[in-house]
Amino acid sequence: MLVFIDESGDPGLKLESGSTDYFIVTLVAFEENEEALAADQRIQLLKRELNFSPEFEFHFNKVKGAYREAFLSAVAGFGWFYFSMVINKRKLTGAGFKFKESFYKYACGLVFENAKPYLDNATVVIDGSGSREFRRELGTYLRKRINDKKGDSRFIGKIKLQDSHSNNLLQLADMVCGAVARSYSQKEDAETYRRLIAHREIYVQFWPK
Repeated sequence: MLVFIDESGDPGLKLESGSTDYFIVTLVAFEENEEALAADQRIQLLKRELNFSPEFEFHFNKVKGAYREAFLSAVAGFGWFYFSMVINKRKLTGAGFKFKESFYKYACGLVFENAKPYLDNATVVIDGSGSREFRRELGTYLRKRINDKKGDSRFIGKIKLQDSHSNNLLQLADMVCGAVARSYSQKEDAETYRRLIAHREIYVQFWPK
């Protein structure tokens, strides 16, 4: 099993000074490695179909709507599913949320808790851009929080750091997370993208209400 995670928005709480209202973490999972490989190859082919270079990186917020639709339509038929955690930062009250790294780890922990019944010795791939030390800490945190303390069940196996520019499935996680984030906006295309992958959605939690 392969799992890819990405986020949208920021964990900052200075909402009146530019921080986003929501912080969203998305987990995309493939139960079969063959399906992951097929989806990877389809994304690479799509780059050629759209006349992008093989090294092009899909970012939801950096491509126009037609490319978002083309991407999500291209991958919608493969065997993957996703969970998202949408944190409504205006409703947060605990002092601990003021620490961005702790907040980020906590949010990731929540989405993994929701996905736990679906995880089986998953190899979790985290975008290694940014602070690689923090990403390693995140992997350690997730393994300790999610895996059975008695060792009877192992929901998370390996944790890998890879760069999203060279990993099409991390780009998939970015595009799915972006689609969820857009669905909570007031923009005209708010429902367009999430609808394309609705059959891949297991659970999107909005918290706190």
